[in-house]
Amino acid sequence: MITTDILIIGAGPTGLFAVFEAGLLKMKCHIIDALPQPGGQLAELYPKKPIFDIPGYPSVNAGELIDNLMEQIKQFQPGFTLGETAVSYTKVDDEWFEVITNKGTVHRAKAIAIAGGLGTFEPRKPAIENIADYEEKGLEYFVKEPEHFRNKKVVIAGGGDSALDWSIFLSNVASEVTLIHRRNEFRGALDSVEKVQDLKNQGKIKLITPAEVTAVKGDGKVEAITVAIDGQDPYDIETDYFIPLFGLTPKLGEIGNWGLNIEKNAIVVNNALDYQTNIDGIYAIGDINTYPGKLKLILCGFHEATLMCQSVYNRLNPGKKFVLKYTTVSGVDGFDGSRKEAEKAVVKKID
Repeated sequence: MITTDILIIGAGPTGLFAVFEAGLLKMKCHIIDALPQPGGQLAELYPKKPIFDIPGYPSVNAGELIDNLMEQIKQFQPGFTLGETAVSYTKVDDEWFEVITNKGTVHRAKAIAIAGGLGTFEPRKPAIENIADYEEKGLEYFVKEPEHFRNKKVVIAGGGDSALDWSIFLSNVASEVTLIHRRNEFRGALDSVEKVQDLKNQGKIKLITPAEVTAVKGDGKVEAITVAIDGQDPYDIETDYFIPLFGLTPKLGEIGNWGLNIEKNAIVVNNALDYQTNIDGIYAIGDINTYPGKLKLILCGFHEATLMCQSVYNRLNPGKKFVLKYTTVSGVDGFDGSRKEAEKAVVKKID
């Protein structure tokens, strides 16, 4: 059983920043996310695309922002349950919630912060007959562990950043990488497109466009895929793995059955105070919540995370007054014994 002060559901930018704000208040956090790595849609859908409305950053790539947030919270030692979704919750007693994931992992926390962005992300699956028969048997919607593809034949389908980036990465891992896209043009970062072109010229990536994968074949596991190209007869390509990367579909998931007030697939919260839901002790922050005047912006999620943590601190420390101090004055003490602080002023005579 995993025990923590605040259980955060969602490892996007809002959930990650909540760890920092909680850490300033000496509260531990653990994060659950359905994706295999932190970062939410920023890391999964457009890690190389720039964001222009983060304070202090005229421009920052989405992936870089996640890397910076992970570095910022490192000293507060958050725990992660990745590749799992929160399915059910129960109130154990007046102090503890218990949350169980789809894989049976049990978490106990004194407060829950739902920071699931647009919801649980599920992969968009190609319209291929019997595709479910091959899932996790050579057909993968995420690259969770690149070493699984070491010296294997891999076929990737898709035309966005994820398809381009994983084709580039796996070209140095797999014995053979084939990238298939239904168009000749790719919608991804220019440097990624140019890198794939370069690797194709070197013979490290096989590129088939415009084309579609129409069938998956194999006896109990993926052994080949069928490719259809306009004006040509379909043909098979032998492969060990097929990875269709067509993006993700957001859904509220099982959290929608928790008895929370839901409005247009978003969780209603009290924005006048602390972003708490109709269930005492459960909060919703970031794009997953709604209230009058709501804006789905990362910087708004950061603000909501800050006020949520203040509210949880008061729940966990009734009657104890918290005095807000600026980090420039108080510094930041990590749970790992580290300390960050501004340089001390010195007294020195000027001749």
